[in-house]
Amino acid sequence: MKRFAPILLVLWALARAAVGQNIDMSTLPERDSVQLTIYNAEDLTLVRETRHITVRKGENQLQFSWANTLIDPSSVLLRFPDRDRGLEVIDTRLPFDRPQVLYWTVQASFDGQAIAEISYFTSGISWAADYVGMVHVDEKGMALEGFVTITNGSGEDYENASVRMVVGTINLVERIAELARRGTVPGDPGHAGATHEDLSRTQALRSELEAGSKYRFGGGSGGLAEDKADRKEIVKEGLSEYFIFTVPGEETVRNGWSKRMRLFAPDEGKKVPFRIEYRYRPQEYGEELVRMFLVRNDTASTLGTSPLPDGAVRLFRRTSDDGLSVLAFLQTKYVPIGQEFEFNLGRDPQVILERLVMERSRDEFWFRRGNDEKLLSPTKGDRIDPSYAMAGWDDHAKRVERVRNYRGEAITVAWRFGLDGDVRFVSALSPTLFDYRTPEFTTSVAAGETKDLGYEVIARQGTNAKQSHVELVNR
Repeated sequence: MKRFAPILLVLWALARAAVGQNIDMSTLPERDSVQLTIYNAEDLTLVRETRHITVRKGENQLQFSWANTLIDPSSVLLRFPDRDRGLEVIDTRLPFDRPQVLYWTVQASFDGQAIAEISYFTSGISWAADYVGMVHVDEKGMALEGFVTITNGSGEDYENASVRMVVGTINLVERIAELARRGTVPGDPGHAGATHEDLSRTQALRSELEAGSKYRFGGGSGGLAEDKADRKEIVKEGLSEYFIFTVPGEETVRNGWSKRMRLFAPDEGKKVPFRIEYRYRPQEYGEELVRMFLVRNDTASTLGTSPLPDGAVRLFRRTSDDGLSVLAFLQTKYVPIGQEFEFNLGRDPQVILERLVMERSRDEFWFRRGNDEKLLSPTKGDRIDPSYAMAGWDDHAKRVERVRNYRGEAITVAWRFGLDGDVRFVSALSPTLFDYRTPEFTTSVAAGETKDLGYEVIARQGTNAKQSHVELVNR
């Protein structure tokens, strides 16, 4: 198996008392701590690590190497948290014969120990959420739990790391992996490719990821341990434009490995309520009626403490003989607090939709003679010669949405479909507009009932059309 070179950090202490005399090189201890903030939307991870180093009064040199990793060299930053102790980074240098190594010159005003914090961006670390739902026999609720899997392909092992996972969107000029392939550091005159703008961008990203206030949520958010007594609660941090999940404790994230952890678990003895709705939305689901399970992300549903990331969903239904049946394997979108999970179970053979056109007709004719701009209408008493051209008219279509419900309980059915052009939608269905061209309406259908919902679509054509929109007319 291919072995990856670990990040190397070594120290030279240059004694000022004896000019030209070098102190022996020593390898620094292992990391004292490491924190990974994984920004999944852009293949971006902010790594922050601390180490104890020994310095001598005067100039000291630190060497940093990122061979065989996907670190962005433009983002590497050395800081000393305790600035009052007299430590200052004088310069950063890149040797031309070692393209994946840099040196820091550090000025120290004392001999002794110091804490160094090194941070950088890397790519190749990702996380993915997935959910498992166990629907009760009566379909009145479910047990829902979430998991997250972290995958490390960065080229570096991170042992005993604090892991944070970010949900949100960031506007990156270029991806971190591309900067890692360059192997260059901004501001170095001997290396093309990276610029001062790269450094400004990475500093701005670092500031954004480190900003914000921290909020803790209790209640039903689960932990990582199966035993309730040992359960660790995931911490959520609300920031201005994104959300952070923090895995409690420390996790070892090895290169080439994936690790699955619990994001939340169902509260003992409680079920997550959901409602069932049948939908006809051709723009979203195609030309069929689909069955939807809708779970609201709020406290009433024992959820609602944080947004829920997009991911794979596996839904099972318990049977009366204590068995399980598969309902659906599907993908869900990101769900903010207060909005709904939408689980599409597909077509239900026990609920049939027929879309019928009962009658078509035309009226409101207008004609034009040659190039004459004047419009003539027979309904206005104008004499229309056979040579006149038709300029405008209205198309009428009387339609019926017929639903046959063969299930043993009443159902709710909702329609939403777009109509092109200048249209009047005439009905007694109490429709509303989803947008300027999309009417929507809802009805209930009793068990065993066949229900017809009629309406008329009047499409203005030619010179009759004034603007592209749908006008609702209740009758």
